[in-house]
Amino acid sequence: MAKIDKLVAAMQNSQTNVKYSDLETVCEHYFGAARQSGTSHAVFKTPWPGDPRVNIQRSKGGKAKPYQVTQVLKAIDKLSKEETK
Repeated sequence: MAKIDKLVAAMQNSQTNVKYSDLETVCEHYFGAARQSGTSHAVFKTPWPGDPRVNIQRSKGGKAKPYQVTQVLKAIDKLSKEETK
């Protein structure tokens, strides 16, 4: 869990230069296995319809796309707010 917390904290500090594999690890922790993978995208199921979606894609150099890192952070925030209700 500490590793996941460190990765999320690093992503919150900077959405650029995030390794795709790190983002995928965080998504799997919070949302389970991807319901679609093996293509250019990995799509994760969320407990709500619509945005923020969790759909990640590898960019050049093995990095995650910054706007997708932002979407994942919003989804994690929404998920944690729903758990505290």
